Amino acid sequence: MTARFINKVTLGTNKRPKKFYALIRAIAGDSKKSFVDEDFLWEAYTFARDAHKGQMRKSGEPYFEHPYNTAKILSEMKMDPVTVAGGLLHDVIEDTGIRYEDIERKFGAEVARLVEGVTKISGIRFRNKQEKQADNFRKMLLSVAQDIRVLIIKLADRYHNMQTLDSLPTVKRRRIAIETRDVYAPLAHRLGMFKLKSELEDLALKNMDSDANRFLQKKIKEKKSEREKYIRTFTIPLKRALAEQNIPARIFGRPKNFYSIYKKMKSRNMPFEEIYDLLAIRVIVDTKENCYAVLGIVHDLFTPVMDRFKDYIANHKINYYQSIHTTVYGSGGKIVEIQIRTEEMDEVAEEGIAAHWRYKEGLSKPDEVDKYVKWLRDLIDVLTTESAEPKDFMDTLKIDLFKDEIFVFTPRGDLKRLPKGASPVDFAFEVHTEIGYRCIGAKVDGKIVSLNSEIKSGQTIEVITSETHKPSYAWLKFVKTAKAISAIKRWIRKTQFVESVKLGKEMLEKENKRSRNLRFLKTVQESIDQFGYDDLDKLYAAIGSGIITISQIYSKLFPHRSDEVKSSDFDAMFLETARRNVKGIKVHDVSNLMVTFAKCCNPIPGDLIIGYVSHGRGMIVHRSDCVNLPALLKENERLIDVDWDVNHKQYFISQIKIMGQERKNFLKDVTEIISSTNTNIVSIDGSVDETIIHVSLILQVGNLNHLNKVILKLQNVQGMISVERK
Repeated sequence: MTARFINKVTLGTNKRPKKFYALIRAIAGDSKKSFVDEDFLWEAYTFARDAHKGQMRKSGEPYFEHPYNTAKILSEMKMDPVTVAGGLLHDVIEDTGIRYEDIERKFGAEVARLVEGVTKISGIRFRNKQEKQADNFRKMLLSVAQDIRVLIIKLADRYHNMQTLDSLPTVKRRRIAIETRDVYAPLAHRLGMFKLKSELEDLALKNMDSDANRFLQKKIKEKKSEREKYIRTFTIPLKRALAEQNIPARIFGRPKNFYSIYKKMKSRNMPFEEIYDLLAIRVIVDTKENCYAVLGIVHDLFTPVMDRFKDYIANHKINYYQSIHTTVYGSGGKIVEIQIRTEEMDEVAEEGIAAHWRYKEGLSKPDEVDKYVKWLRDLIDVLTTESAEPKDFMDTLKIDLFKDEIFVFTPRGDLKRLPKGASPVDFAFEVHTEIGYRCIGAKVDGKIVSLNSEIKSGQTIEVITSETHKPSYAWLKFVKTAKAISAIKRWIRKTQFVESVKLGKEMLEKENKRSRNLRFLKTVQESIDQFGYDDLDKLYAAIGSGIITISQIYSKLFPHRSDEVKSSDFDAMFLETARRNVKGIKVHDVSNLMVTFAKCCNPIPGDLIIGYVSHGRGMIVHRSDCVNLPALLKENERLIDVDWDVNHKQYFISQIKIMGQERKNFLKDVTEIISSTNTNIVSIDGSVDETIIHVSLILQVGNLNHLNKVILKLQNVQGMISVERK
């Protein structure tokens, strides 16, 4: 669904409330071209009003007043009817029994997505006052919102809430005010909405420091007439010069917002009089060319202050703010800041992205733009294309910010930035390397999840650790961060070295006993330099990892007795052949191992797997989530990195358990379904417990997809309660 601009506004013809028509008038404005789907907005108005019926705000007024005023703020921004409808409905999913599907069915997918987006953002809580965390939080809001209008609705929602905080307890008011100052006001600034940003900051100050707010109000009121008189005197020669040059212009004093004065007083440790003494005026003209003409006139009339000139028209800010800034000396030596811009630039400067709903022509294409506002560059491109369709315009509002990042919380409320697709293991290593090494599990929003699960923005991650636990080789198959990958590989190298040293030493000691050569071991230990090593452990590791074989040692140190190693090497050759011929498994960096599949978890292609080296039984391949692995790790045995290496003709054993309602032909239906998937049943065993039938089946499948296909089809059997892989 695209934005609706269908029926011409015909006010007062349907006997609808005056407050409803206030929305319509605000959207239409003074433009004779405005078309608004009045019936569409009336449906949204009545739907939200009825959904919130009986609900009250803390102030005692009907709750519907809040979504109505949010929508009114959006309509005054001249937002499209779909966005205004989203403002009316923005709380119905969170605060009533209305579902996403209900909104989609009634108003279309576009409105439903906006409401869902605002609901999702509202569920995220800012929990940390640190500046860095506030910046990450703002980025997380941007990453969660898939449509820029979601953020605009949220800002309007926050603006009205800030206007009506009086009924809340002081502590809560202060918390909301700090969040507004640190998160939502900078976010409005990022979107170029300077007017809204200033109003949010002033409201935040009122609720954070009421004494300072009252002080500033009093001081500014006292100075108001004096400042207005000076500005009138200052602008007389400027207005006269502009009239002589036939340059149409609006000139007015630019009031500073309370919070900016308060902030400067704090940061510069200066009294109010010195901060507020800086006068500011704004000159609004019709064209860009006249902006530069006005600049020349200003510098002819007044002495400019050196190093206080900025041309943001030629080089706009990241948020597309455009204006010329200059500072001059007025009468009495007073410093006056002057901003020169066009009407269009002024609206964009004050209202940012929202202003683009009114200015859909004539914006110049930028040469370069910050990567985080790519969506705005695309928007400008669409606005300047004569053949652009309304749908194209709305599609460009989809955010492409931080698409490769997610932002998640620690249990203490700190934010961590991770790449998209990151796992709880990545999070654990991001917190601390030792936490990552000891990670045995994780809770996401209070629920235990698998370590290879994908975490999402806004979630709270709690890492479960054990002092005796060590990293798994299988983690390298799913971790995303460079920190996690390098830490795991470092641990693997260290572990492999230690294990290789142990194995190499055992191999030499066994050969020493087998050969009955009392000098064998001592000679090898004394001859490490002949193999290019300066440390005995390095030689042991080379032997244990297969870099140096026993036969090579004989060839170099005991060439006259090399025949003695033949029987020993025959066993190694047999084991190597067995390893190479194991069906479906590729073993990395290890030789001389017999390989079998664990019967406790029956891994099949598609599963994440790990090899477990046991004494006397070779290597056993387990699923990486096998319940027996933690117990195996405690035995201080070796885990080996392995991969699947299969062809389409290979089959593997897998076991499933079925539970269903006992009925005639239940088992027959089950076996027929399995047969229809071209799956062989190796064995079947079942029992009936009152009215419930339990069946255990061992199947031959090609891979995990094959097994999942069987499970999916079995779930549709009549009376089926559950189908689980063992």
